[in-house]
Amino acid sequence: MSRFFNNKKIELLAPAGTFEIFKKVIHSGTDAVYFGGKILNMRMHRKDYNFTNEEILEAIKIAHSLNKKVYITVNNLFSEDNLKEAENFLKFLHSAKPDALIIQDFSILELIDKLNLKFNLHSSVMMNVHNLQTIKTLRNLGITRIVSSREMDLKTVKILHSQTDMEFEYFTHGDMCIAHGAQCLYSSMLFGKSSNRGLCMKPCRWNFTIKKDGLVYPTEYPMAVKDMCMYEYLPEMIESGITSFKLEGRMRDSDYLINLINYYSDAIDRYIDDPICYDRKTFSQNIYENRKRDLSTAYAFGKPGLSNINRRYEGTGKFYSHGKVFSKPIEEIELNTERIKEIKNVLKSNSSSCEKALLSVKVNSYEQAKVALEENVDAIYLSGEIFEPDKPFSKQEIIYLTNNKKDTKIYLAFPRMMYEEDFSKYTHLLSNNNLGVDGLLVTNLGAINAFSNLGLELIGDYCLNMYNSKSTAFYKKQGLSQATLSLETPLKNSIETIKNSPLPIELIIHGAPVVMYLENDLYENIKVFNPTKAENNRYVDNHILVLVDDKGYEHPVYRDTNGRNHMTLYKDLCYLPFLKELNNIGLNHFRIEGCHYDIKTLKNVLHIYKKAINDLSKCSKLFDSLKSCNDRFTLGAFQFN
Repeated sequence: MSRFFNNKKIELLAPAGTFEIFKKVIHSGTDAVYFGGKILNMRMHRKDYNFTNEEILEAIKIAHSLNKKVYITVNNLFSEDNLKEAENFLKFLHSAKPDALIIQDFSILELIDKLNLKFNLHSSVMMNVHNLQTIKTLRNLGITRIVSSREMDLKTVKILHSQTDMEFEYFTHGDMCIAHGAQCLYSSMLFGKSSNRGLCMKPCRWNFTIKKDGLVYPTEYPMAVKDMCMYEYLPEMIESGITSFKLEGRMRDSDYLINLINYYSDAIDRYIDDPICYDRKTFSQNIYENRKRDLSTAYAFGKPGLSNINRRYEGTGKFYSHGKVFSKPIEEIELNTERIKEIKNVLKSNSSSCEKALLSVKVNSYEQAKVALEENVDAIYLSGEIFEPDKPFSKQEIIYLTNNKKDTKIYLAFPRMMYEEDFSKYTHLLSNNNLGVDGLLVTNLGAINAFSNLGLELIGDYCLNMYNSKSTAFYKKQGLSQATLSLETPLKNSIETIKNSPLPIELIIHGAPVVMYLENDLYENIKVFNPTKAENNRYVDNHILVLVDDKGYEHPVYRDTNGRNHMTLYKDLCYLPFLKELNNIGLNHFRIEGCHYDIKTLKNVLHIYKKAINDLSKCSKLFDSLKSCNDRFTLGAFQFN
């Protein structure tokens, strides 16, 4: 099945959750179908879903007999334990001959190279592709199609598409995430179920009220986004250069999918046949009446703001389409003595040689950076996304810090999302290398490619989601000298990755790292809702917005100077009690996420950790000192084996 507009291929791509659904969907108006095997994909909640190897073979045979395509999702993050089964699965898929694999974890490229296999590869939306440098790098790596970032508008798609021969796939209808692709880690922190490994428990769809400036605002489900619906805007998608029109819904039933597919198929065919007299609204009402949530064009025409938030019953977060509760609010798991003992025992059984421990800290302001220098930390990361009310680091401030750094290394950190204007600004700022910085903390593949020729040390931040040693091997080839382990990595997988990684690993061991990264600005809510009562925030300053869940837990959300939102843990991550044991397994780069601290707290935390680094035998005693200042600590992903 082939469709063309002005000699450019147009593809309608549909999902299938089971083989039974596939057998119905493949005979609808779709050009291609995507689905996953029983392992290593982003829909792993239900054992009765996804395809056995035998079903994959049969599905490919059926699709190809109809001149249609099959794309297999191998698109979650792999643990160390997954690497071997991934090898076997890739060998099977090579023999099965699907038309493409949809991938997230760069370890796949390492495995494919090791096994000498050949595949057509598409980058998953979880790669969060949003700039030309990343697209070019992926093209050079053999990727033939990207699924563009959910936050990319059609105007940007058109501009980027004109500068590359890469195929673009764009979400056209279905369930959307509020967070940037692969930048929501909270399900892992709370439940040990990673949103990047197909097990998201959707804390974004909980019921939250909002507090700010001592006032409570009666919001309902402020992070529950509407479903995407581009039915009336297919001409704009075609004109932007999009090749593949992707429908979401691997957990939807066949009747719903087939109706949706046929509505979109009919619309595409009508536009191709007669673009001048094309009627955009032919089946709009049908789609609206059979919606699961309310509908939106999301970011296709710019930032949608609060208009993208769902108010419809099914989308409130209480129920999924099959009526089952995803999750209810729970407390971030408290650090406790018993779990500390368990962690120490596991770490002791894996002891190896160790080097002197080093301490780094990520800071939000010039004043914080000066405190870090006073405490003689080994490395300072100057954040590229500054939480308000602080201002970005000026050139003058950076030069002052580097002129007074002594033995401390200073790194300039990039924003997580880097658009073309960001590359232009940083290229100019770094062009003469007169800042005196030692290196860069990089956040995306494109930035590694763009700035690798400056002679600066490149450290990969945790938003790169390096979850196994093969992915760190990939990034070493790209030019990194050090990797920050994914914040989601549980204990045993962390140990194995640290032991097997060809790159030195840095681990975030204290602070409140960002666990949900949003383009959506939750602060807009206080402009449209009237406060119902006065009430101060419990743990953070009143100028910081907090999401209050049904159980009263307050989740801080910081807004940066670009208007993006950063939800952090509300308890500080703390690995101080077992730093010595971590060092004994070969880990010697320890990092504090300090952007949220006031100056006094940051100074105290750094002072305690610097003492610990200098004498790891004192960690237990120093932990008691730390608890006297703050008794709200969590182990994050280390709570889980």
